[in-house]
Amino acid sequence: MNPTDDLREGIQGKDVKNAERLTTRKENSMDKNFEKVKLLARDLRDGKEFPRSPRETLAGYVLAARAVDKCRAVLAGWEGEYHSNCPLDQRWMKFAEIDYDDFRSFVAAGATDDEIVEWIGDHAKKRLRAEIIAWNNKERDLHLSDLPLELQEYMEDYIQQFIPRNRVVHHWFDVYDLEEERI
Repeated sequence: MNPTDDLREGIQGKDVKNAERLTTRKENSMDKNFEKVKLLARDLRDGKEFPRSPRETLAGYVLAARAVDKCRAVLAGWEGEYHSNCPLDQRWMKFAEIDYDDFRSFVAAGATDDEIVEWIGDHAKKRLRAEIIAWNNKERDLHLSDLPLELQEYMEDYIQQFIPRNRVVHHWFDVYDLEEERI
């Protein structure tokens, strides 16, 4: 064996040890982040806790707080029948021009609501406050008949299955607030 082979082996050994240390640090960081996510997440499995109302705002947007709650629950494995990045979440993300994978990664880091508000401010499309308020009000006032046809069809069956017969749905957000017993 020549001396350069010994040197290469020594360097490779150090690289392996460094890689192992980095992997261990990354795993520890991921474990800590997962623990933070679990502390912040709502357990949506048993019907006792729900994501926040679609009407509640986060960073000035309706739907955002609910999207955060569902994302955290999915990351913790506590989503029950809820889905992250569903059509409801996608309406907000499309308007704010936020990439779901980037959003999910930030939430997965164990970000608090305040940190998410700051992140949204940095990553959402810059809009006038009045434009965001107008969009929020349009979303709050959206009737089922204003939804795309495939979503209307889905909601028709969903309402019959999950909303009490004596309750009238006036707006799309009513479906969630009725089912989750907020109204």
